[in-house]
Amino acid sequence: MRGLILSGGRGTRLRPITFTSAKQLVPVANKPILFYGIEGLAASGLTEIGIVVGDTHQEIREAVGDGSRWGVRVTYIPQSAPLGLAHAVLTAEEFLDGEPFVMYLGDNLIREPLAPLVGRFRAETPNAQILLAKVTNPQEFGVAQLEGSRVVRLVEKPKQPPSDLALVGIYMFDAHIFEAARAIRPSGRGELEITDAIQRLIDTGRTVRAHVSEAWWKDTGKLEDILEANRIILDTLESRSAGTVEESELLGKVVIEPGARVARSVVRGPAIIGRDALVENAYIGPFTSVGDAVTIRASEIEHSIVLEGSQILDVGGRIESSLIGKNVSVYRTASKPRAYHLMLGDRSQVGLP
Repeated sequence: MRGLILSGGRGTRLRPITFTSAKQLVPVANKPILFYGIEGLAASGLTEIGIVVGDTHQEIREAVGDGSRWGVRVTYIPQSAPLGLAHAVLTAEEFLDGEPFVMYLGDNLIREPLAPLVGRFRAETPNAQILLAKVTNPQEFGVAQLEGSRVVRLVEKPKQPPSDLALVGIYMFDAHIFEAARAIRPSGRGELEITDAIQRLIDTGRTVRAHVSEAWWKDTGKLEDILEANRIILDTLESRSAGTVEESELLGKVVIEPGARVARSVVRGPAIIGRDALVENAYIGPFTSVGDAVTIRASEIEHSIVLEGSQILDVGGRIESSLIGKNVSVYRTASKPRAYHLMLGDRSQVGLP
């Protein structure tokens, strides 16, 4: 059995961050989102993993490498354009070589362990097994209608949803999915939809089973979703300090990575301070991830993510609910507003009044 991670999307809802960075590499709790998927597949015993890549392929290759750090072997599969999930499956057909496989969307996070689900798929051998979760806005997702655990109907972003069960970004298939994907036509948005391919399996008498997950799950395609994912993952961390802490107060779950220095500051967890970061005369509030080599001096920030190499200097107000890209400079000029709400692309510079 093999793993397939889809990492070819452009991430338009996260611009300007994704003008210069793959959305799957945006960090949550200082770890790229994509890495959580690789870890989940590796923990399920899958050692052959294909990653479907697009325009950001070079950045993803540099970040992931050959997969050896997770004990897996990674193969990169170029996709000509983001033409739908079923198109990505067809693009990966040669790599999958007729074996059953787990397909994982590279910008999704789920807290449910995959290993038991993979074990069930192997034992029961349906033609497909999909993960579902109850949502309050099913019209924004692919939605399933069930009879027991058997899926009888799938609809992509329906105006009148047949249920509140949305497809989570994890699927398991046998080789029949290739025939189904070749039989469907592009949707109104010009893509080969995986929901249509799974419906084709159902219509041709194949067995499609569902697992309704009670665990937390996020599609991290939007800023608020990434911040929520960061909040939840940070809350699972255990406190540890491998850096230098001077005349500072660490409250709650706080991780200080090697080489980091926290001086005359308050860090209220859950929070993580990355390698070689400097926090000086500052306040780091709950649910904040400070990346590697970041400097935060004489400033306050909470419920935010700051990517590597950025600087926040002498900001009079508190920065909240923000995603700040790599090598960004945020600094004070004259007056002092109380709070800022920012989403900044890499190498930006913002002078705050």
